Amino acid sequence: MRAARPLPPAPLNPADLSAGDHSRIIEMAWADEIPFEAIHYQFGLDESAVVRLMKSSLKAGSFRLWRRRVEGRVAKHARRLQAR
Repeated sequence: MRAARPLPPAPLNPADLSAGDHSRIIEMAWADEIPFEAIHYQFGLDESAVVRLMKSSLKAGSFRLWRRRVEGRVAKHARRLQAR
């Protein structure tokens, strides 16, 4: 029998995050090899919450650059990565 996978933490309000957590989420979101599911598992923020956090934290041009990179990237979505 397989061990049960631990449940991710309850969703957090981005305003409740520490400065270190905020910085780590941005770092994880920029990394190509880290899927949104890993951010959700560690911090409880789904993809839309990460997008909102990035939009409020980055300059407009940096946010647009990040969105263009993330939208077509298979590795940012674990479901798509497993389907390959």
